[in-house]
Amino acid sequence: MLSVIGESLVDVVQRAGEPQRAHVGGSPLNVAVGLARLGHATQFVTRFGQDPYGDMIAGHLRANSVLTPRAADTGRTSVAAARLRPDGSADYDFALHWELPGLLEELPRLLAGTTLVHTGSIATMLEPGADAVLAAIEHARPAATIGFDPNCRPSIITDVHRARAQAERFTALADVVKASDEDLAWLYPDRSVEEAATAWLELGPAVVVVTRGAEGPWGLCRAGTTTVPAARVDVVDTVGAGDSFMAALLSVVVDRGWDGSARRDRLQRVGVQELADMLRFCSAAAGVTVSRAGANPPTRHEVPR
Repeated sequence: MLSVIGESLVDVVQRAGEPQRAHVGGSPLNVAVGLARLGHATQFVTRFGQDPYGDMIAGHLRANSVLTPRAADTGRTSVAAARLRPDGSADYDFALHWELPGLLEELPRLLAGTTLVHTGSIATMLEPGADAVLAAIEHARPAATIGFDPNCRPSIITDVHRARAQAERFTALADVVKASDEDLAWLYPDRSVEEAATAWLELGPAVVVVTRGAEGPWGLCRAGTTTVPAARVDVVDTVGAGDSFMAALLSVVVDRGWDGSARRDRLQRVGVQELADMLRFCSAAAGVTVSRAGANPPTRHEVPR
């Protein structure tokens, strides 16, 4: 069983001259769905309300065979309003409610048998839920591989110093880390992206990958660095592309049998060619997502190995 911990929300998307559309979203939710579509048994530890948007989220997760071990609560479901630019990229405004009451007491039950736990984005930055997520990752790490993607939202977490500290806390616990070049430029304005990623690798992960849009991903591991081209596709929008990339990255780890703390040493020895092969698969997965509207990650048969 794979586990993802983080926020779920509804993206209300507005493109100029078109009707408003609502999509289920949230970076961790998209990763959970991406993992399930790639063939992995996945549960998603999250919160959403007992309201129409919450019903959308619950239905979407059921339709994608993602398990939800915590029931909906009486709070409002979180909403992100996305305004699409002509090039398909998005700006967001958020109305969020993020906490996970009682999570710490439930962790032994929730994470029993989990070999990989992923988290990131708002869930790791926004209180009161962020502290509970950090405690969950600390609880999981002795048994499970840890994935992390900061997926920074400066319009929500405006304190860059706190965001940087949180990102470094989670990176130090993680085995596989993915960040965009925009994430690292915001967190470390006085460093190059390469310097920031190298510093993160020194905190302990086996792999740090930087997505760079059309330039293609760049990754580093103990053995060295590598880059691969971005997929060549007609871009509809970029919503969820990074999440599909992250899900694919974790999927490769599991497919190769590198998940679980007992395989942590093997993951630390990943080679440059192995990393390049991983990035090619991730790039192809992200390419499928950007070729269609919304956060719509690929199934396994849609991504060539």
